[in-house]
Amino acid sequence: MSIWLIMPISYLRNKMKIKIKKLHPDAIIPNYAHTNDAGLDLYSVEKVEMKPNKRKSIPIGVAIEIPAGHAGLIWDKSGLSHKYGIKTFGGVIDSGYIGEIKIGLMNLSGKKFSFEKGHKIAQLFIQKVEKVKFEEVDDLSYTDRGEKGFGSTGR
Repeated sequence: MSIWLIMPISYLRNKMKIKIKKLHPDAIIPNYAHTNDAGLDLYSVEKVEMKPNKRKSIPIGVAIEIPAGHAGLIWDKSGLSHKYGIKTFGGVIDSGYIGEIKIGLMNLSGKKFSFEKGHKIAQLFIQKVEKVKFEEVDDLSYTDRGEKGFGSTGR
């Protein structure tokens, strides 16, 4: 028995094309693990040991050309962050940057953690970027929340 997955033609036709260059022979092209995933998985090109409470910049062996008006956002892999305390940081790739992508990671746990070559280490989201122009004013518009900040809803 065959099972066919049917996707709307517009889903296939409207995918953004992004140029990518492999800089390392073992680099894995970022990819979606599941059809409806929002983030593309990013992979280490080397074995890495992360000591407790230390950070590292880990190369993924590729450079990409993000279209103008967009940015690449690097986010945690949920399993790594929830289970092992591995957190991403410094995760914005501007469209003008075409060098090798390196993933900033921090081991927030009390135990060392190792990545093997080819291990998923983070995920990439491609997002539109809105350009803004600030208008300096004396007062801002009224809102129900106003200036109430952290903990203003009771937690």
